[in-house]
Amino acid sequence: MRTLTPNRRTPPLADARDGTPLATVIGRGLLAGAAGVAAMTLAEKLEQALTGRPDSYVPAHTAERLLGLPEKPDHDRLLLNWAMHWGQGILLGAVRAYMAERGIRGPVGSFLHLNLRLLNDQTLENATGVGAPPWTWPVDDQAVDLLHKAVYAFATGAVADALTDDPRRGRRRHGGHYYRQDGGR
Repeated sequence: MRTLTPNRRTPPLADARDGTPLATVIGRGLLAGAAGVAAMTLAEKLEQALTGRPDSYVPAHTAERLLGLPEKPDHDRLLLNWAMHWGQGILLGAVRAYMAERGIRGPVGSFLHLNLRLLNDQTLENATGVGAPPWTWPVDDQAVDLLHKAVYAFATGAVADALTDDPRRGRRRHGGHYYRQDGGR
């Protein structure tokens, strides 16, 4: 069994790369996720104003099934709808911040996170019987869902990347600029 020497020991609940506490990474991610959900919600409201598409209560009905709650009409599930809509996005933001912390950043990191968000939604919606597989949806609905989830993923990614040091370059973020750890720019 290999043991770490005392001066090389990683603190509990820390990222092994630079010692950033996991709680800090998660906190940054929750903030990034909240920003992403806010951006997605704004995009949805703008799109709905243009297209006349009604609000979706699929998040509320998915939560009903997951929690074993009795089914209620949409107008009685507004708070549950918001809780599921915002909750999923905020929690998945923690994953995106961890990705950034581990060097999976920028557009590629956000694209991967987009797929995680879609997978999360579809798994929960289809496992509970609330949703249908996306390939059975009308093409317009598929495009709208992809657009909104992309807004979420890229907004979340931008915030997570901005709040997280870039381990690939050995640089630390400070005041909007990156500096090498040896003090150079």
